[in-house]
Amino acid sequence: MASRDLRPKTRLGKHDPRKVKAFFWAIGLMACGGGGYAAYHYGATTEVEVPVQRVRKADFIISVRTRGDIKSTRSSLVYAPQAPGLRIVKLAKNGQIIKKGDVVVEFDRATQEALVISRTDQVANTQASITTTLASQKMDNEQYAFQKVQSEYSLETAKLNAGRAAVLSEIDGEKARIDVGTSEGALAQVKTRINANQISNQADMGRLNQMLDKNNRDLKLSQSYYEMMELRAPTDGVVNVLTNFRSQGTFGRAAQPPFKEGDNVWTGAPILEIPDLSQMYIDLKLDEVDRGRIALGQKVKVRVDSIQDKDFDATLDFISPAAALVFTGVGANMQASSEKNFPARATLTNLDDRLRPGTSATAEVIVERQPDQLLIPLRASINHNGKPAVYVQTGQGFTLRTIQIGKKNEEEVVVTAGLKEGEIVALEDPIKLAKAAKRKKL
Repeated sequence: MASRDLRPKTRLGKHDPRKVKAFFWAIGLMACGGGGYAAYHYGATTEVEVPVQRVRKADFIISVRTRGDIKSTRSSLVYAPQAPGLRIVKLAKNGQIIKKGDVVVEFDRATQEALVISRTDQVANTQASITTTLASQKMDNEQYAFQKVQSEYSLETAKLNAGRAAVLSEIDGEKARIDVGTSEGALAQVKTRINANQISNQADMGRLNQMLDKNNRDLKLSQSYYEMMELRAPTDGVVNVLTNFRSQGTFGRAAQPPFKEGDNVWTGAPILEIPDLSQMYIDLKLDEVDRGRIALGQKVKVRVDSIQDKDFDATLDFISPAAALVFTGVGANMQASSEKNFPARATLTNLDDRLRPGTSATAEVIVERQPDQLLIPLRASINHNGKPAVYVQTGQGFTLRTIQIGKKNEEEVVVTAGLKEGEIVALEDPIKLAKAAKRKKL
């Protein structure tokens, strides 16, 4: 309370009492107004929301984090058959669950069906030609056989007449001997024709049989093509449609699209992948600085982006002994840039029906584990006079307390002294938050 001035009993000079009273009232009102203004702006309490977290006991983990893709240990590929004119008319959907023997790809059968019909006609025509040729050859053989019989008869007649030459005149005998020679020549000529006809018939039949064999082979090949127009799943699994590398894609799209219905396919093209879901792993790429901290057999915690409610365990079972160069693009100086990393793999030890190959995940390789440690968030620890400290909540306020800490990781720090389990610490400096709130209010 402000003190009051004592009025002197003896006044020096003459003063108007009303003016003196008015002057002091004005001074008092100004003082009260200034004090109220100062109290409002500088003495008012400002409520701020401070993020906090309880001190907890848990396993302290030092780890290396990286990104990767889930893959199947074993996969079956479905290739386009060795057949011409392949166009997809039916294709299993990406991610579809299938059973062994299910039709996963179906091609247009029209071309192969027309080819089967055409080659069936060729086989029938060739068989008809063979039948006609055999009939014609049979007629020719019978005619030559008749000619041979006639020639043999003429020869025997001529020999008989020549045998009578002893009782006939010399002229008739010579004539009979000439008839024998003529009959022998005619018979020999008939035999030659028969032999030539047999050779020609054999050649014709050989050519026709070869043509028939070829047509039959072509027909069987066309029939096999027709049967290849359906591709069936070799195993149980889930469908993963592969990229059509010969597709131009859409305008402005850098990556080639996957196969789709209506695409023309080249022979031997890999169309589908059917991974085995019973064994899966995460494909990792480790930074060069982390390679020395990693060893085979270390445990890995995997968090799949598409499965937020479950963590997966894995074991690191492969680390490449050599670094791989990865092209990262072209820099401002128009030079290609790349970075080095070490390919690695961790096999999952627990699976889930929702897990699919190709999904992205985060892997945390456990380098060191210290059980039952007192932990606080790394952001709760501040530097106060060169020592670690935290703001501990006490009622509605916070008290600065010096602590002792141990090892740190990217998120937490081990507290060795100065805190107890269950105490609440601020994650940000409450004084700075309060000052910032007052400046915003002003």
